[in-house]
Amino acid sequence: MIRSVVRGSGAALPRRIMKNADFEGMVETSDEWIVQRTGIRQRHVAADDETTASLGEGAARAALDSAGLTPADIDLIVLATSTPNNTFPATAVEIQNRLGMHHGFAFDMQAVCSGFVYAVATADLYIRGGLAKRVLVIGSETFSRILDWSDRSTCVLFGDGAGALVLEAGEGAGGVADRGVLAASLRSDGVHKDKLFVDGGPSTTGTVGHLRMEGREVFKHAVGMITDVIEATFAQAGITADDLDWFVPHQANKRIIDASAKKLGIAEQKVVVTVDLHGNTSAASVPLALSVAVADGRIKKGDLVLLEAMGGGFTWGAVLVRW
Repeated sequence: MIRSVVRGSGAALPRRIMKNADFEGMVETSDEWIVQRTGIRQRHVAADDETTASLGEGAARAALDSAGLTPADIDLIVLATSTPNNTFPATAVEIQNRLGMHHGFAFDMQAVCSGFVYAVATADLYIRGGLAKRVLVIGSETFSRILDWSDRSTCVLFGDGAGALVLEAGEGAGGVADRGVLAASLRSDGVHKDKLFVDGGPSTTGTVGHLRMEGREVFKHAVGMITDVIEATFAQAGITADDLDWFVPHQANKRIIDASAKKLGIAEQKVVVTVDLHGNTSAASVPLALSVAVADGRIKKGDLVLLEAMGGGFTWGAVLVRW
């Protein structure tokens, strides 16, 4: 059978690093308060000349270099983002143009923090369906553009950045030993919309708006929802938590990450955590964490890796990949 095999990974981060102490003169908060409640110590914030498209291009080029490929080898770009450069066209086509790629096709995917997981599952379907042989899957965000910098409950949580994978069609025997995407489970439930949303949009206010969140409500639902899709993914693949080499969760909050891993029986040493370095970068969170763990040698060829995320909507999902 056809499998979507990871050929390369890459990342791009804005030049500016904003540490927790930098917020102390802006809102009523402290480094100790932020670290204790979230695990975040710093985040990257985009300058005026750094956009979702430019960061996405940087991550894409790094992933292509890692794969030993060029834009000419890519058939499809799927960009996960909630902060596009324009309302339309899709920022994916802008990245396509920036890469000098004038063939194939490209589109954006909007599932907020779950966007990259949704995008990997979608790219896998295009590859297995024969519509693309190689796909650039990118998560890129500039959440700093939609933050209310006077709201201490949200402005300290988010950062900017981009990460990318190159997926390529390969042959597999149909078992869990195959390299590539092995299983996926995706969910959403719009009843939770008002718990995490942006209070603007072209069709409602005609403005971009700001991010609004009921933090306690999100936390309350997160662990149960995450567990639900991960257990469904395990069941599809016929594995247990013990079979995993690495768990790469959405990097929103260290307490959510720890509670989810504990509930699932995933050993602490198997969990990749980068929330302290990047904050919550929404759809860029999972590929940024992947790029760190690949670059430092933790994730290696043949490893069984679980990706997971939850975001506004609510959306949530998990993907199992043999690296």
